[in-house]
Amino acid sequence: MDRPSWVPGGVDIEQPSVARVYDYYLGGSHNFEADRQFAERVIAAVPDMRWVISENRSFLRRAVRFMVSEGIDQFVDLGSGIPTVGNVHEVVASLNPRGRVVYIDHDPVAVAHSRAILNGNPNTAVIAGDLRSPKAVLANPELQRLVDLSRPVGVLLNAVLHFVPDDDEAGAIVAAVTDNVAAGSYVAISHASADQMRDGAHRTESLYNQSVAAMAMRSRAQVAALFGGSPLVDPGVVQIPLWRPESLDDLSEQAERYPGYAGVARIG
Repeated sequence: MDRPSWVPGGVDIEQPSVARVYDYYLGGSHNFEADRQFAERVIAAVPDMRWVISENRSFLRRAVRFMVSEGIDQFVDLGSGIPTVGNVHEVVASLNPRGRVVYIDHDPVAVAHSRAILNGNPNTAVIAGDLRSPKAVLANPELQRLVDLSRPVGVLLNAVLHFVPDDDEAGAIVAAVTDNVAAGSYVAISHASADQMRDGAHRTESLYNQSVAAMAMRSRAQVAALFGGSPLVDPGVVQIPLWRPESLDDLSEQAERYPGYAGVARIG
């Protein structure tokens, strides 16, 4: 397999990665043959997968717009992946040109490409870090250069906690975030579930566990528990297309069979 010149040294391009597979689902170009082959296996199991991923991305944008409307002007995106059209910094800048965004990911391709895209943007930063160590991430000097943790911040955990299979560890990640941000902050979570599309969801979980990363689907109650009792904004934890749709006309007939949940909580 030919190695593109933009790929950081040491990256195994024959092993699919969560970030690059997600990029492929969204129609991006920063993925490799191994990522595409794996993604197509998932699509064979869940033919609606591109719709599933697109709806999750739409939730991310709606959650960011909601937080901006609540006065949030600084964001931390944990497990941000590879930037695509309509990413967080673009949504924030369209509403508040002075808003600041810090992206964190452990995938070197995601980090390198994010830095290349955002080079020269003074309101953004890209940090190599692991969401499993949220205290270390939040203490990073580069993050603190842009984000004042004594003020409210929007924290995004978008389609990442299902890659933390242990319930206690996943809950501890959210708790560490909420314990280290100011009152008035918000945390948004989206998460895969097998409550709907049950067979396809379980096949997807099995494929990821075999080839990419440990993955665990969670029920609605389990996703709600991740918020640790922080008060949820309306409508609570719901299937992803049903979280504050821009218009009821935007809801497809498939909305209620969507295999995943989302919610946003206010901290303090």
